Amino acid sequence: MKKIILFIVLNIVVSAGVPNAKEKIFVVERESSSIAVINKGLTKSHIKNVHNMNHGIIKFKDNDAYLISRDGFVIKFDPISEKILNEYKTSKSAIGFVIGDNFVAVANYDDKSVDILTRELQPISKIKTGSKNVGIKIYKDYLIFAQMDKDKVTVLKNENIGKGTPNFKIFKEFKVGKMPFDAMIKNNTYIVGFFLSKSFGVLDLNKMSFQDIKITAENSKPVLKVPHFGFWSIGNKQIFIPAVGDNKIMVYDPKFNFIENITVKGLPVFTALSPDKKYLAVTFSGKDFPTIQIIDTATLKIIKEFTFSGKILHLRWSNLDKYLYVSVNDTNQVNVINTKEWFLEREIFQLKSPSGIFIYEIKGDN
Repeated sequence: MKKIILFIVLNIVVSAGVPNAKEKIFVVERESSSIAVINKGLTKSHIKNVHNMNHGIIKFKDNDAYLISRDGFVIKFDPISEKILNEYKTSKSAIGFVIGDNFVAVANYDDKSVDILTRELQPISKIKTGSKNVGIKIYKDYLIFAQMDKDKVTVLKNENIGKGTPNFKIFKEFKVGKMPFDAMIKNNTYIVGFFLSKSFGVLDLNKMSFQDIKITAENSKPVLKVPHFGFWSIGNKQIFIPAVGDNKIMVYDPKFNFIENITVKGLPVFTALSPDKKYLAVTFSGKDFPTIQIIDTATLKIIKEFTFSGKILHLRWSNLDKYLYVSVNDTNQVNVINTKEWFLEREIFQLKSPSGIFIYEIKGDN
């Protein structure tokens, strides 16, 4: 009887600490041209020969996975079998991409263009802009991106919506602040950040109207790493924007009325909202690279701080577990923070220079 009780207790303890098997985690191995695969809290395998991963990005659509490499390759792979299915080189340097129902669109730095491909990575068209292109997003039958060298936002419209092969043409362009560097989107609102202007831009994609919002941070400190925007920084009642060159997170309401500046430890890079929108995780550059701060979005106060043994290059909240995954680049590990009780629950090893973390939710019985 005692053995049975002990077995049950041990089973409960072990089960409580094992991440959900329905989440498969893909981690960019920055210096190794590879992707590490984490399943049930352990490094399971590595997808190799995926080119320059210095700015590798992975996205999922339906049962497909795609990644882009810094040297301009787009790769399609199966997230279950982890087999590479196809690849296509769009340029010498690609920075972002989006996946539609029947296309993949890639924003290129060098050759200053946007490529439209099929979901099988066959070329459809190349739209030359004469500028480095960033912040590419999808809204309905529009593609939106910013031209870094020309200080404008371009809206393309698919003239063959619902008719098979997409045909994107320039629909409208907006002159914006100096040197747009990234963007985020929620519903019809496209928000673009500027490197050299004390403002950010807001494009209403229903009205096709643009407004410039003056920022309240000083932006006077040297920028060591450009902040990254993402859809996760837009909550239900608040919008969180990392300041460029200041140790502030700027908070606005959905109509872009200023609420407050949150003073943080250093120069912010990532602001990542938890799935329930209750917490905001902030990463930093420079001397504060190893630190993460957690902000309570109800009080706008910093409630937790974690400092690790190396640079934090990325983090990702789990949608199924109370976990925050953190890539610690210098020590070749992914650390897992328990977000229910706020402690470091586990360290995952057998990774090489981990960077971006991307989570695929396994569907069905796979």
